[in-house]
Amino acid sequence: MKFLVLGGTVFLGRHIVEAARERGHEVTLFNRGQSNPGLFSNVPAIHGDRTADLSGLEGGRWDAVIDVAGYVPRVVRMSAEVASRVARHYTFISTISVFAGFAARGMDESAPVGSLDDPSTETVDGETYGPLKALCEQAAEAAMPGRTLVIRPGLIVGPHDPSDRFTYWPHRIAEGGEVLAPDDPRYETQLIDVRDLAEWTVRMVEARATGPYNATGPATTLTLDEVMQTCRIVSGSVARFTWVPEKFLRDAGVAPWAELPLWVGGGDEMAGFGAIDCRKATAAGLTFRPLAVTVRDTLAWGATRPPGPLKAGLTREKEAELLERWHALEAGMEAV
Repeated sequence: MKFLVLGGTVFLGRHIVEAARERGHEVTLFNRGQSNPGLFSNVPAIHGDRTADLSGLEGGRWDAVIDVAGYVPRVVRMSAEVASRVARHYTFISTISVFAGFAARGMDESAPVGSLDDPSTETVDGETYGPLKALCEQAAEAAMPGRTLVIRPGLIVGPHDPSDRFTYWPHRIAEGGEVLAPDDPRYETQLIDVRDLAEWTVRMVEARATGPYNATGPATTLTLDEVMQTCRIVSGSVARFTWVPEKFLRDAGVAPWAELPLWVGGGDEMAGFGAIDCRKATAAGLTFRPLAVTVRDTLAWGATRPPGPLKAGLTREKEAELLERWHALEAGMEAV
């Protein structure tokens, strides 16, 4: 098959390109040529700004377009409208954040999605990100009805992750010492290795699958304690975990997800965030490599990066300060 990948040089995009080529497909990239410009020097590339000018695609012919970097409905609509003339199939990489709320556990693809008071906004932030992605899904389907596949991952992890939202835990735990752990060891979380997601996406495109698919994992319940214990075992660390309640963390101004990745807090209102139903995707062939493999490979990739602070997670100074305050509070409670 002939694939056109919008983006294709950062994280999920690069892994999709690699997976497609490994399976014998011809790949063309469309991007601005600014991110990792030398990554796929032997892959044809069309350079352009998808937010303003897609004319470079007109006249081309592809079997499938994969859109890994659409955030604004207007832009996705433009891309999908061009794709309707040059391709047979469109895949839009969305997110589980499209859902209107996360109080319910086990939400499947039929759960209601979020909306915006101003659907024309192009400001992408914590409040608008999910609803805008939902509108992007609708824009793609409207442009290519019956020919659009929507994939909704949760947290994508593994080598080449620019966000460090998972990478923090393997690296911090490998350092050893006392590690601040959020909330409760039984806290449920979900994640998917980027390579599993990329390879399955390519297979779904090959099958010309359509409609929405929740695509996070693993196939069974995963807790924060399991993640952290796996990090400790794989890294050979002797780190010890101190589980600190949500109220203390909130009162201390700790940012869920950003400073303590995999944890969103929120109590009952967010109880379903780490319990999304992905059985439709697993029935369609989505599989998951062992978490230990993801941790091992994330650590190995991290060892090749230039030294410097991670983009997510607590600084060691802030972690030490929080642990000191928590232990002082514990001592005070015991003395009462």
